[in-house]
Amino acid sequence: MIPELGHFALACAVALAIAQGVVGIFGPSLRDARALRAAPALAFSHFLAIGLSFLALVWAGVVSDFTVENIADFSSSAVPLVYRISGIWGNHDGSILLWCLILALCGLAVAVFGGNLPASLRSRVLGVMGLVSGGFLLFTLTVSDPFTRLWPPPLDGAGVNPILQDPGLAFHPPVLYTGYVGFSVAFAFAIAALIEGRIDAAWGRWVRPWALISWCFLTSGIALGSWWSYYTLGWGGYWFWDPVENASLLPWLTGTALLHCAIVVEKREALKAWTVLLAIATFSLSLTGTFLVRSGILNSVHSFAAAPDQGLFILALLGLTIGGSLLLFAIRAPVLAATGIYAPISRESALVLNNVFLCAIAAVVFTGTLYPPFANLLFGIQLSVGAPFFNQTVLPLTAPIIVAMGVGPLLAWKRADLLPVLQRLWLAGAAAAIVFLAVAASRHVIAGVGLAGGVWVVVSALIDLGGRVRLFRVPLGQSLARFVTLPRAAIGAALGHIGFGVTVLGIAGMTLAVQKVVILQPGQSTELGGYTWTLQDIHDAPGPNYTQRVADITLSQNGEPFLTLHPSRRNFMAQKVTTNDAAIHTNGFQDIYAVFADEPAGGGAELRLNRHPMAPEIWFGGLIMALGGFLSLSDRRLRVGAPARRKAAEGAVA
Repeated sequence: MIPELGHFALACAVALAIAQGVVGIFGPSLRDARALRAAPALAFSHFLAIGLSFLALVWAGVVSDFTVENIADFSSSAVPLVYRISGIWGNHDGSILLWCLILALCGLAVAVFGGNLPASLRSRVLGVMGLVSGGFLLFTLTVSDPFTRLWPPPLDGAGVNPILQDPGLAFHPPVLYTGYVGFSVAFAFAIAALIEGRIDAAWGRWVRPWALISWCFLTSGIALGSWWSYYTLGWGGYWFWDPVENASLLPWLTGTALLHCAIVVEKREALKAWTVLLAIATFSLSLTGTFLVRSGILNSVHSFAAAPDQGLFILALLGLTIGGSLLLFAIRAPVLAATGIYAPISRESALVLNNVFLCAIAAVVFTGTLYPPFANLLFGIQLSVGAPFFNQTVLPLTAPIIVAMGVGPLLAWKRADLLPVLQRLWLAGAAAAIVFLAVAASRHVIAGVGLAGGVWVVVSALIDLGGRVRLFRVPLGQSLARFVTLPRAAIGAALGHIGFGVTVLGIAGMTLAVQKVVILQPGQSTELGGYTWTLQDIHDAPGPNYTQRVADITLSQNGEPFLTLHPSRRNFMAQKVTTNDAAIHTNGFQDIYAVFADEPAGGGAELRLNRHPMAPEIWFGGLIMALGGFLSLSDRRLRVGAPARRKAAEGAVA
């Protein structure tokens, strides 16, 4: 009965979403206050319907209702409760339902927190979001129904994919999807503004917090996914330029560019056309990633298997959304003429430079990811584009961004003098040069360049904050008082840059990693990274729904044992799958990493041993970036739009 209720709620959600789209877009033309109030009410009803549908599917997973085909195929009564719940979005149909739920939640957020927007603009924003949601809900209802019944039901389900039975997978997809789907709000603002023919500084103020919160969630989701792959898959790396990894990186790159462009629109009313195009491109890339992961075009450990009709349906939605928005952009482009003027040396120019290289990186990643499958599809040519291509093309394009990140925040708006800025940055330049020379002296030039770049960004951001509080120019107490009164958006922006610099330090440090694959018998040792690694024992251990073989490895330095690691091989009997559980010890500045890869026929253990300098900084940096974004969101200037104050002023005049 509950699954039928969920299916009925899903059908109601389709009708409500389409009604929200039609009323939201065309309602303002009626010049009727009731029509303007209808879109927020429909957004609320739409969210309730899809929320009820999602809860019904979660209920079926919790109680192991195997008459629902989705639960029978992707869950089991032997799986711990947390994985019976997270398994709901660990498959194609459930993940699409979660996608629709988050999209409806974004629409509800606009309806609730968009009271400072002009009523017609809010209505049209909700209308665009309703049409997008209606398309995906219709897809879910027709060709990707998660409530399909199965009879007779099996005694037990097939179980959750073993590599998904990890706490990281309980959080990574919802956070990542919130980032993906959140950019639908910026997209809807762009389309609504094109319909109304008005894009100005107020529009930049309105769209900026929505883009920022989406960017924060997407940053967090990518960092969580990278961390999960690092410790769960046992590959010993943080990023392998996997096609699905690239699909999440693409909207992050254009979303970062969008975030900076929105600032220029707000401050100078410049780059309006480019900002609108970035809003369209960012959400389009999110949709493209959704299509690629579920179409079967890309082969990846992260991708979902999908039927051909599902891939074609998503492709049709993709074509309508992207094609329609670009057509509207082409028609309305004349109203997007820039009014702000700025000099070549200015903060605006630094942001433009940032945009150019971010979009160039996105173009390279997009081409490298999609060219091989389409070359195979169209010409039957088998190509492989891997890490060497991306490393050799992306890293040189990143260098100008790193330079601009240090200089840009210190430049004045409209017109600036470069020499005083460079004089203020002498300490950052000196620190970066010292780091480079120290590391390059040991013949690690690439690592030296990366570490120097990370130091440059971090120290430059600290100099920017120090200049704002007049550090070392006034008494320390006055500097602290100034820091407390600084706008939180300024502190958050500096934290975002510091987080990026810390991530660069971690990536550069990983180029100094050492690793070894070795077969050891109990009692035997090997040397790696200045440590002696000794296999002490191999033994069995029970698990909640698996059995495991555990290797005990002791590390010694100068003959003194200081650490014992316990990597294991887990055997899931229901799925007949064996996975590796890496053992990782970290001190915050390096990881000691061991994987029990196999048990050879001759006995002993095949071990993958790694020492990863600076690896934790990769994820610390992502966390700092996200925290900086959330701190900026707490700034009242980003939460309260200019129109609210303007409206109050007009009321006072009247």
